[in-house]
Amino acid sequence: MQKRLKWTGRRDGEGVWFNANVPGNIQNDYAIHYGWGDINYGYNCLRYKELEDSTWYYHAEFEADTNSLNKVFFISGGIDYIYDIYLNEKKIYSHEGMFTKVEEEITDKLISGTNVIEIKIHPHPKREGVSGRDQADNCCKPPVCYGWDWHPRVLISGIWNDAYIETRDEDHINVCDVSYILNDSSAEVEFKVDDGCTIELYSPSDELIYSGTEKTVTVNEPLLWWCNGQGNADLYTYKVKKGNNEKCGRIGFRRSQLVMNKGAWREPDGFPKTRSVPPAQLCLNGRNIFAKGSNFVNPEIFTGTADRDTYLPLVRYAKEANMNIFRVWGGAGVGKEVFYDLCDEYGIMVWQEFPLACNNYKDDPHYLEILEQEAREIVRTLRRHPSVVLWCGGNELFNSWSGMTDQSLALRLLNRICYEEDMHTPFIATSPLMGMGHGSYTFHIVENDIEIYKEFNNARFTAYAEFGVPGAADEDYLRTFIPEDEITTPTPSTAWEIHHGLNAWYPESHLWLNMINKYFGKVDDLSDICRYSQWMQCEGFKAIFEEARRQKPYCSMALNWCYNEPWKTVANNSLLSYPSIPKKAYYAVKNSLQPVVPSARINKFVYKSGELFTSELWLLNDSNESVSDKISAFLEIGDECIHILDWKTPESGESTNIKGHVLQLTLPDLNAESF
Repeated sequence: MQKRLKWTGRRDGEGVWFNANVPGNIQNDYAIHYGWGDINYGYNCLRYKELEDSTWYYHAEFEADTNSLNKVFFISGGIDYIYDIYLNEKKIYSHEGMFTKVEEEITDKLISGTNVIEIKIHPHPKREGVSGRDQADNCCKPPVCYGWDWHPRVLISGIWNDAYIETRDEDHINVCDVSYILNDSSAEVEFKVDDGCTIELYSPSDELIYSGTEKTVTVNEPLLWWCNGQGNADLYTYKVKKGNNEKCGRIGFRRSQLVMNKGAWREPDGFPKTRSVPPAQLCLNGRNIFAKGSNFVNPEIFTGTADRDTYLPLVRYAKEANMNIFRVWGGAGVGKEVFYDLCDEYGIMVWQEFPLACNNYKDDPHYLEILEQEAREIVRTLRRHPSVVLWCGGNELFNSWSGMTDQSLALRLLNRICYEEDMHTPFIATSPLMGMGHGSYTFHIVENDIEIYKEFNNARFTAYAEFGVPGAADEDYLRTFIPEDEITTPTPSTAWEIHHGLNAWYPESHLWLNMINKYFGKVDDLSDICRYSQWMQCEGFKAIFEEARRQKPYCSMALNWCYNEPWKTVANNSLLSYPSIPKKAYYAVKNSLQPVVPSARINKFVYKSGELFTSELWLLNDSNESVSDKISAFLEIGDECIHILDWKTPESGESTNIKGHVLQLTLPDLNAESF
């Protein structure tokens, strides 16, 4: 039996206790108690700086019967980050790390009547002598809370996952883990459970296919778990029973591999002969999949507040946008398990990174000890989810600003852990690897004076794991968090900068006013700024996603940066505004990711009268069917529509693109009376 507790919190040095939400984050509870207001509004996020080096306490009371024969445990799904647990003023547990579960027996430590449990949370780990995210390079705390270009610096801690008192009788199920080996025509399912348990296994249609005490079950001709667009995300349900106790779960049968991209084996002419790039092609159940999706980040600044209602619209929107994968970015850590449950249900594959990003994580013995503890817990928790198809050490670790290599002990350790705990799911050390692309993140790349059209048309990567085009949120949305006296004029060193629209030292930032003015002339009206910014984001993401698909099969993946955001921003590369509001770019991407879509390959954004317009026509096909269609091309100028040609495509073959006609048209003079 589980007993939830009523928690209060306190900041060290202050005598006031306040209500504390569990799951939640103690800094959020403190701010609510003192009426700081919505962290999303104006300058409110800056107040949290004063809390960074604080020590915090949680307090709860519960009744216990010491004459009971049942055992009593304190359980938590995770506490962030360095903490001690006290029962009746005696320390019973100390720990560092937020992802490792707590399961501490307290039976012999209870007193009859009222018992008091307290949790002391120590100040955030910070490496001395550095600032920003570098402070997190010797701990397993997600570095995003130390500040990023799309995330404010708000260091959080607390009981971020569930916590309760549990009483267990003699029939309690202590061990319940399920794994399988997938063969050509069957799956051998192994249940690691206590002796004396009865096991029931149900098909995806809820048909009972096994009931008994045998711990190995053969499922003949199993229905496979497929990602969105490739088949059904079939899930089997199991129930493990012992006495009056029962544990339930789901399992999906799938085989995930990372194989060489077609055309990627390029041996040099001389010795030594070796491959040029590592594999980046996801192969699911023997079928090469073009992975099309986005980079998923923490959906809340206060990650403890995220729940099923937080994650559900985000996952549902991804499925509706024809996506089949999320890259869960390492800088934001690991989501709550309900997120992975939803990805299982909706057929969204997960590329899961460990909480390492953009730092050089040193070969320090203490750090490696905590990393091993945390990583094993992460893998053991998530390996049952069929959606988790790829493990990754972390984000941008082989870059110059990180300085790690494949000989870094942290990455060698993570590779070993993934092999030992989940050997049939592939692992890569970081992203990007050689041959994979990260960037760019603007519509027009100032350094090279080139637009994203030419940049990506001329690129050749096995995977585009990150790319971005910033776009503003809607004007009405901006008015909900930019103070009224600042809203009409985007200005650095104001709320416009705090919410990532502008930057005092880099005036472009995510709003890119100079770029808007470059294409549309001097723009001062806020509604026009938003409209033009959104237009460029739509066109940019459409161009990149479709170009990546055109480069199939050498290219096997396109994941934009990023999908969602944890708070309200002026402008971002995201497809959804916080908390889950689709931007116009979301719908542009949704259209570009349709299983079968006609596509025009163009070279630039602005054309002039008399200029020769050139474009290639394509039929892009990611479906498992051979398709053909009639594609018509038109030129629209104002209210006039000019028919250019019709193209009856040949049969494409399964998941095969077709390159069609090259359009060439001299653009008419817009000042002429007719054209």
